Amino acid sequence: MTMSRHLIGPAAFAACAAVAATLVPAAGAADITLRLHNFNSPKAIANRLFMKPWAADIEKKTGGKVKVQVYPAMQLGGKPSDLYGQARDGVVDMIWTLPGYSPGRFPLTEVFEMPYVAGHAAATSQALTEFYRKHMRDEYKDTHPLVFHATAPGHIHTTKKPVQKLEDLKGMKMRTPSRVSTAMLKALGTVPVGMPVPKVYEAISRGVVEATWIPWTIMKPFRLQEVTKFHTEVSMSAALFLMTMNSKSYAKLPADVRKVIDDNTGMALAKRLGQMWQDDEKPGRALALKRGNKIYSLTPEETARWKKVVQPVTDAWVKKVDGMGHNGKALLADARALVAKYSK
Repeated sequence: MTMSRHLIGPAAFAACAAVAATLVPAAGAADITLRLHNFNSPKAIANRLFMKPWAADIEKKTGGKVKVQVYPAMQLGGKPSDLYGQARDGVVDMIWTLPGYSPGRFPLTEVFEMPYVAGHAAATSQALTEFYRKHMRDEYKDTHPLVFHATAPGHIHTTKKPVQKLEDLKGMKMRTPSRVSTAMLKALGTVPVGMPVPKVYEAISRGVVEATWIPWTIMKPFRLQEVTKFHTEVSMSAALFLMTMNSKSYAKLPADVRKVIDDNTGMALAKRLGQMWQDDEKPGRALALKRGNKIYSLTPEETARWKKVVQPVTDAWVKKVDGMGHNGKALLADARALVAKYSK
């Protein structure tokens, strides 16, 4: 594949080129080698239970014709925010990332980040997939999406004091992963600080932020239970993920290989991954309890206050997509209906 120097810098480009040189098939090697790049820890379920087993499955089902090489932790260079561009430009063949790491690029996708839209991770993942097929194909037309999926809704994890009411959030510096969550946390009274999740441990340790907004599944791979003490379960918004492929890389595949990839992505994979991420909430929560950390929940009355405070975030999204020629209220209603549909 042709690499783009401006995306990853000269040093990283040279490193990628060196890696690519080793991928030329030798006798008995796979006919096709595809590189799958992601930002997450090798120990995270994204790599350990999803991408590496999925890659092995593709190799097996193609009779060894295809080798998918997984590169976690940005091993091929660049920043997490570069990943979508790397797939689009052919720097790599496939990437796995958060659409939210590319602020403003995927405005329709953001509906599933709106406050209190997401639910059980399997339901949200399937809803997001159907919503893509109905409404978002143009949003991703410069790559070939393979699967969309989501985490369970996230919670607030703090270092100095527990959060039990809105007033506890005032002025708190809190890590945020995306444009939507930044708007949401700002509405709640915090001072949002944007950064990808691999940087959160150090940021909390050094006092750059006092809190983070994440689902429980993130605890284990990034050891965040070590640097937080209080946890408030608010279930307001989920993190969304995308695995997508360079369009030319996909088009060049033989028809039988494309069929294997098609048959092992899409809705069935979205459902499985959503359930996997939902199931991983319990071990992450257990780590916090084992460490002696305190877990809180909001009263129904307090939850109603939070919903009222963050409603302008949803209203602003509706206004934004209306200005793009869409019907924002209809799209929001459809997203909620799809989550309800797959929650049954």
